[in-house]
Amino acid sequence: MGLVDALGAAGLTLSLAHFAFPLAYYAYLKARWLGRPWDLRLDPGYRPRVTVIVPTYMERELIEGKLENVYEQDYPRELLEVLVVDGASGDGTAEAAREWAGRHGDLRVEVVVEPARRGKAPALNEALRRARGEVVVVTDADSLWPRSALSEAVKWLSDERVAVVSCLKVPGVEEAYRGFYNTVRLAESKAWSTPVFHGELAAFKRGFLEEIGGFSTDVGTDDSYTAVAAALMGLRAITPEGLACVEYVPRRGYAAWRTRRAQHLVQSFAKALRRLRGSRAPRRFKAVLLAEAYLHLVNPWLLLLAAALLAASAAAGMVLPAAALALGALLLLYKPYRAWVATQAFLVVAMVRNLWTKELVWRKQRKS
Repeated sequence: MGLVDALGAAGLTLSLAHFAFPLAYYAYLKARWLGRPWDLRLDPGYRPRVTVIVPTYMERELIEGKLENVYEQDYPRELLEVLVVDGASGDGTAEAAREWAGRHGDLRVEVVVEPARRGKAPALNEALRRARGEVVVVTDADSLWPRSALSEAVKWLSDERVAVVSCLKVPGVEEAYRGFYNTVRLAESKAWSTPVFHGELAAFKRGFLEEIGGFSTDVGTDDSYTAVAAALMGLRAITPEGLACVEYVPRRGYAAWRTRRAQHLVQSFAKALRRLRGSRAPRRFKAVLLAEAYLHLVNPWLLLLAAALLAASAAAGMVLPAAALALGALLLLYKPYRAWVATQAFLVVAMVRNLWTKELVWRKQRKS
């Protein structure tokens, strides 16, 4: 076999490996765990005091709607408080939040303005020091909860083994593969825990947060990494069915937004892998973490390398690699495939970008 033949064969092999692993992982999770009942003991009467933390920066357009969304929850209002922590916004976010609070005296709302923007994790830790709730719920201003979201999240925390609960996502801009994504999150949760959480709603037992010293300030995923930290301690971090939230996406700067999110997830997996050895996590979660780390840190590079090898051999006149590239280009018309390829590209760019900046503090993009 000549060099060109070898390049083409290697490209085809890597392409197959890139797509085969996530499909096999999905099939395994769906067959092995998705249909299983939850191994949890829930107390329907569990009603702890809850602190909802809303970190903000330049969110004047959204903050009143977000506070109204929390206000409309069916959770007992006397057991609820809201802390808005603003990172020195220049658009009047804090003032708008205070005005809203003044019109809703039956809900305890505190607005904390930081002297300078330090990033999300420091803002959350500042709020954590002020929180009075036994349960702390973090939510982004650019998200929407169903009316029962808070009650549903708290319900799952009634089991002593569950330390963290998050939500599924209602299909939005990535709707092309959201069903696939949500199935994986749910099945991983039933196996033990999922290492990928969402900022739309993440509920934590305050005692757990205090035990780990609050939110990690050296990674951008306050939600996902904290969930992993719980699982590494032998606790559970789950995303249950019946709890879905809506996320808004930027009108402008969508690529930068996706890249930053990918950077933060990459940071979470890299730090989690360093802590995996010697952890108290059950074997089931270790397998999940390794699979997801592979999917986020290694698998995207296989697609890039495969494309490069196929292109090189196609340029040298090889028919099969050229046909494979043409098929790949044609499949871009299929939305789920196009969304998958875009995600791989964002992960590759994110890993390269993490070499010089972690994007822990960033410029605000407008939302739609």
